[in-house]
Amino acid sequence: MRGVFFFLRPIILCFGKNTVILRPVMYKNSDRPHGVLASLDWVTIAIYLMLLTVGWISVCGATYSFAHPDIFSMETRSGMQLLWIGTSLALALVVLLLDDRVYDMFAYVIYALLLLLLVATIFNPHSIKGSHSWLVLGPLRLQPAEFAKFATALALGKLMSVYGFNLRSWRDLLSAIVVIVLPMGAIVLQRETGSALVYLSLFLVLYREGMTGNVLFLGLAAVLYFVIGIRFAGTLMPDDMTSVGRYVVLWLIQVFTAAMTATFIHDWQRGLKAIALCMGVTFVATLFSTYVIPFDVAWVQYLLLAGMIGWLVWMWAKERLPGYVLAATFALGSVAFYGAADYTLNHVLEPHQRVRINVLLGLEEDLAGAGYNVHQSEIAIGSGGLRGKGFLNGTQTKLKFVPEQETDFIFCTVGEEEGFFGSAGVLLLFLALILRLIHLAERQPTRFGRVYGYSVVSILLFHVTINVGMVLGLMPVIGIPLPFFSYGGSSLWGFTLLLFIFLRIDAGRSRAADD
Repeated sequence: MRGVFFFLRPIILCFGKNTVILRPVMYKNSDRPHGVLASLDWVTIAIYLMLLTVGWISVCGATYSFAHPDIFSMETRSGMQLLWIGTSLALALVVLLLDDRVYDMFAYVIYALLLLLLVATIFNPHSIKGSHSWLVLGPLRLQPAEFAKFATALALGKLMSVYGFNLRSWRDLLSAIVVIVLPMGAIVLQRETGSALVYLSLFLVLYREGMTGNVLFLGLAAVLYFVIGIRFAGTLMPDDMTSVGRYVVLWLIQVFTAAMTATFIHDWQRGLKAIALCMGVTFVATLFSTYVIPFDVAWVQYLLLAGMIGWLVWMWAKERLPGYVLAATFALGSVAFYGAADYTLNHVLEPHQRVRINVLLGLEEDLAGAGYNVHQSEIAIGSGGLRGKGFLNGTQTKLKFVPEQETDFIFCTVGEEEGFFGSAGVLLLFLALILRLIHLAERQPTRFGRVYGYSVVSILLFHVTINVGMVLGLMPVIGIPLPFFSYGGSSLWGFTLLLFIFLRIDAGRSRAADD
């Protein structure tokens, strides 16, 4: 081994004495227990290997054909998945052989290259299912969006590890958001909205590193406004004039604005008085509309909001506390967002996206169209019972009732063939992986390692939650893979790189602590 590095030494010196790309980690005999292999977290690797094994078995069950019974043949998807698994293990080995400082040193370079690749893919003439997110290189197809995840996590870790970086500063927060949003924008232009939404999970990392919870609150409020406003827009109250969706959303805006005012100015008495006033006037208006003269109570709520915003502006002019301005801005933004939600759903989103949202919210039941995949998936999982039908015995799977059952809907194969116990076992494996990664992230001596570790946790958690929820009909169908299970090379390579870069950073924690 020393002889190999003797011949590589001139090349290394050409890059400078501080270059660490190929620098071997040499230890004295007394220090060998602290080498890379001894420092690796083998518990995480064991879970990874178990997920790969169960994932391959699931791909076999989803794609097995009695016409081609050889599951190891490269002509079958199970055989090809074995090839992807083998190459993924080779990639993992390469990642572990490199010095962990490489990922810190070249984080921005990797991020810039992947960003350029994402932009170039937008102009790719090859369209697969209406998406321009794939690069076709002969028989090989690669999806750069899968690799941009670890590149974005590296760039985010590099940015936030700079001395003096503070997410309480608007400038630093904005720079972190830009790092996250740039790849999202490029992926959206590729018509891959589902893959772009994955990057929103990185905001959990920002919250862990000190970002105010107000940002997460804004996201939660936006989801509530959209779901409640759209879902119950056509449902009328007893006066047959007021939309339940609009009524509830405007009431929430009033309550949230009053609560934010009380929080920012540290005066809950004023906040409670504002909430009581709004609730009282709205309640009286509701009774009057129901039993006296029917009218749209929402107009009274709009007037209350206008009065609340005017009062906030007046109090700001009087006391010069920025909390009043923030609360007024929140109220105005909430009303504007709610007003734009219906327009976005009906005029901005693609027809297939609109139908999926309507199906998810229960506004449509399109079992032969947009709701077909989820309906068949629910049948497959339900038919598995507690113990499942057994390997290769799933009827829904064998008869190909569920489209994309080896990729986005691979979990329904687990449910049908392995039943509730098998499905629970898979979810427990993912839970063990995520909890273990949280433990590894918390023990990192550097902020770069911790931020990257929590980025890995957030991305995996988002994928597992959305994919399984999608298969169970609890989440919208946005077309993202289940990590280490779904068929495909790009997905498996991307998740392997994401995970093993973190394991390599974790393996170098002792040296990083000494530095």
